[in-house]
Amino acid sequence: MRSIAKLDLQYAHRFYGFKGEAQYLHGHTGVLTIEVEEPIEEGVNMVYPCNEIQKVAWEVLKNFDHALVLRQDDPLLPAILDVYEKTGIKNGTPQNKMKGEAFKTELAQAYPDCRLVVTKETMTVEGMIKIVYDLLKDKLNIVKLTFTSGVNAATAEFPSHVSIDRCPLCGIALNEKGVCPKCGYKKP
Repeated sequence: MRSIAKLDLQYAHRFYGFKGEAQYLHGHTGVLTIEVEEPIEEGVNMVYPCNEIQKVAWEVLKNFDHALVLRQDDPLLPAILDVYEKTGIKNGTPQNKMKGEAFKTELAQAYPDCRLVVTKETMTVEGMIKIVYDLLKDKLNIVKLTFTSGVNAATAEFPSHVSIDRCPLCGIALNEKGVCPKCGYKKP
């Protein structure tokens, strides 16, 4: 069975090298739908708590929220970083509280202090799905991702691949010591 959770992401980007309206810097509200598959945990009678899926995903994906997403070869990138440096926001400000942990993968790198994500490929809805799966595949047993942004949408399905040891009292993943971070249950 599946649990399904949604997250909203506000971001700006452009399609560098594209001939059309998307070549200009513009913003979107994106909606990410994450489908997680697990057996029903008998103690709590659910697959995986949707609010916990959101928490796990948000810890990484909040780097995309209110961020500028640019391809690594976009000539705007050095100019933006220069302006951020000159205006004192490159290394963050006290108001920048929504940042997640920095990450670097083959597909993307997050610079949380300056609300910037640099991608290998153009940030399309398809590209976002690839990045999200890469970032979350070891944290959740994702079997389907859908991302909509404006009138654009894409979806991808993935094989079930992970069995996550979960708490029988609240359904969330146990940590590496077999302890539930939410309620303190300890695996016997």
